[in-house]
Amino acid sequence: MIRLARFAAAGLLAGLALLLGATPALAHAEFEGSDPADGATLDTGPQKVTLTFSDTMQQGFNTITVIGPDGKDYVSGEVQAQGDEVSATVGPLGPAGRYEIGYRVLSDDGHPVSGKVGFTLTAAGTGTGSSAAPIPSADAAPSAAPAAQSAPAESGGMPVWPWIVGAVVLVGAGVAVAMRLGRS
Repeated sequence: MIRLARFAAAGLLAGLALLLGATPALAHAEFEGSDPADGATLDTGPQKVTLTFSDTMQQGFNTITVIGPDGKDYVSGEVQAQGDEVSATVGPLGPAGRYEIGYRVLSDDGHPVSGKVGFTLTAAGTGTGSSAAPIPSADAAPSAAPAAQSAPAESGGMPVWPWIVGAVVLVGAGVAVAMRLGRS
């Protein structure tokens, strides 16, 4: 009976160690909103676009594009990151129609976040824009090239294998305890 109690205690301690050793999933930054808002209808073009995220963003590795219905980019100037916001100055917009704000930004934890939102311009502006650069893939290294790639943020966190090993250990301990109890 003492052996059984020791074996059960060892199994419980192993299970407790697995539960206490588990860390919460590492959260990555997620897109939270934009100014202008996604789907907004504007009479005049914005002078600046601002994207808000759930985490602090790194300065220097971020790209924002504002691509018009003519396929041209209307961002003029460097992309700036401050806290959880990334922004870019926008020059005068061109033809009326749908404009897409594409982004590829780097969060403080080093993970890239990319996607796009859009707004509609109802009255044509006087801008001419510039040629849009090719869109890099979501797996590409951060660069200064504009990006309008849309991809969900990767989810990170603890790997699954420790949970599987822990479950196997606990089931094995339970079987061993059941076999011991069956002999008594």
